[in-house]
Amino acid sequence: MTASHSDSLVVLFGATAGAYGAKLGSDERELILLVWQVVDLPSKKVGTLHKSLVKADNLELSDQCREVSGLTPEGLGKAEPLDRVLQQFIQLVSSDLKVFGRNSYTLCSDGQLLIRQVLHPETSKKNFLLSDCFYSFYDLRKEFHTCYPSSAPVKDQTIKSMAEYLGLGTDETEEDFGVWQVKTMVAIIFSMLSENCDHIFTDPETVKYKYETGPCSKSETVDSETVIRARGLPWQSSDQDIARFFKGLNIAKGGVALCLNAQGRRNGEALVRFVNSEQRDLALERHKHHMGSRYIEVYKATGEEFLKIAGGTSNEVAQFLSKENQVIIRMRGLPFTATQEDVLGFLGPECPVTGGKEGLLFVKYPDGRPTGDAFVLFSCEEYAQNALKKHKEILGKRYIELFRSTAAEVQQVLNRYMSTPLIPTLPTPIIPVIPPPYTIATGSIRDCVRLRGLPYTAGIDDILDFMGDATADIKPHGVHMVLNQQGRPSGDAFIQMKSADKAFIVAQKCHKKMMKDRYVEVFQCSGEEMNFVLMGGTLNRSGLSPPPCLSPPAYAAFQTAAVIPAEAALYQPQALLPTARTPQASAAAPPAVTYYPAQAAQLYMNYTAYYPSPPVSPTTVGYIAAPPGAVAAAATATHTPLLPQPGALVRMQGLPYNTGMKEILSFFQGYQYAPDDYNGLIQLSEQARSVLQAPKEWVCL
Repeated sequence: MTASHSDSLVVLFGATAGAYGAKLGSDERELILLVWQVVDLPSKKVGTLHKSLVKADNLELSDQCREVSGLTPEGLGKAEPLDRVLQQFIQLVSSDLKVFGRNSYTLCSDGQLLIRQVLHPETSKKNFLLSDCFYSFYDLRKEFHTCYPSSAPVKDQTIKSMAEYLGLGTDETEEDFGVWQVKTMVAIIFSMLSENCDHIFTDPETVKYKYETGPCSKSETVDSETVIRARGLPWQSSDQDIARFFKGLNIAKGGVALCLNAQGRRNGEALVRFVNSEQRDLALERHKHHMGSRYIEVYKATGEEFLKIAGGTSNEVAQFLSKENQVIIRMRGLPFTATQEDVLGFLGPECPVTGGKEGLLFVKYPDGRPTGDAFVLFSCEEYAQNALKKHKEILGKRYIELFRSTAAEVQQVLNRYMSTPLIPTLPTPIIPVIPPPYTIATGSIRDCVRLRGLPYTAGIDDILDFMGDATADIKPHGVHMVLNQQGRPSGDAFIQMKSADKAFIVAQKCHKKMMKDRYVEVFQCSGEEMNFVLMGGTLNRSGLSPPPCLSPPAYAAFQTAAVIPAEAALYQPQALLPTARTPQASAAAPPAVTYYPAQAAQLYMNYTAYYPSPPVSPTTVGYIAAPPGAVAAAATATHTPLLPQPGALVRMQGLPYNTGMKEILSFFQGYQYAPDDYNGLIQLSEQARSVLQAPKEWVCL
């Protein structure tokens, strides 16, 4: 009896300081125990059984681990670290093989978790290499089901269930933890090798040594059961970093697609395609595992989502990516006049480009104009590292940014630029709508409460349950769930009560009361303070901090009369135009119905231009596209002069091609400026329009 891979098996069992069984490795806990024994298949003999404790960096053991294994932190503190234990493993296995005259072997484990979810991820994080023997192994559960098709499904198998199926009379309590498991696995293997079954170990599981890059076509069929979405990635992470996070699992060729935002920058998400659904399910168990100091969220995704990000149709891109196992570097900020010779000269002889000019891909608009982006291929990591050292060096009069990239990013960038219309068009104007007759209070009466620290899954019903009897004192439509800039729950909510006394009672009664598994802080506040927080300011027991859009001088001088820019007032319903407040009239003035606080009305901004977008409440403010008739009527109406007074128009020249809204607003921090999308709201002369639409420049008011 022989195996196609080797003549010997090494039966291997391990345990971590945390979860056991089906959840092994799902909590990132370290390995603390290895037990193994050599099985010679032709002679059906076994070698010495070895048991080795492993000293973990964190010796704290879970209750389940203590109960099942009987191990203690004191005993583990005297053990060797993992790298030394693995060295001893290789040496002892080699000695046992010599007794049988063998020199090759294959590991055999109970399932895949020990190899894929424990050993490979842990050694990757600790930066040492595993021996080649850990990249190929037999899954005893699969082999058992192949030998005995009428047994339980593979996912339901355990060592004990397999032994019971065969009628093996082993008593788990008679042996030390780990020793019983290995002896029982050996007995199961001998039963499978008996004349009744005559099982042959021929098809071992494999672990890929490294991630393979490659292109993906939109015409491919991608199984949705093989794709996950990883969220919370560091912005500088590459496809190799993501593959390392999933070390031990087999990612499909070209299966890492980093997602880009509207500005072409990475948004901290990636879609990853695995070779089969089994690998995908194991990847989902790494939800909230860590990449450095950040935890990564892992969710299911679809094949359509993957193709939308990674798929491409360009023959030029397909030819560029046809060279396999190349390291891709993205260059950003190139002068528009840069040629292939300029780029090769910039990189220099210390980082030769694969194929010379054929290893360069310039990104262009549909009309052939350069975008300032280019992708470069390098044949090895050393050349790529040399190129990355030139990050922010000067080419011409521009500094050049260099980043690691992926085949999927090449596709995304090309798809985005090639789909850009030759004549840019502005989106349909957006106007805020407040459903009457309900309004957001803006007065100084402290008749509101703020809930902070809500579970992200909490809804209005949960808040009402949390409030208890006090729900009778809430104003109609007075619960406002606050969303963040991405439109997701922020953990905050505001509630308008019928009086300040009711708000005070609620704040005292519900502060730090539990909602689900979190305690919630409750503060009394005014409608005015609520509006400032909705704009992005902060409110806590230390006081009120202004929103980021309000400079300190403007915030201090909020008593000045309200001034609404003409272009911002084109579509504002009367309810949205706040009345100017003076110290004398503030008490008698009717409450203003506005999203922003009345005092800061002079800083009114168009919602689509303000960055960062203020968090919004879906129960109070909605957004709808302005009808074409309203746009035409507003454009022909009589207003203040179309362009501001001389001196208010600033033209910026020499901006980097990739400058976005964030950089512009940061540059002008502390100054007031008007919305940047007035081009779609007011009529402009051709001369003014040419200024506004000039490439590589920005115009600010």
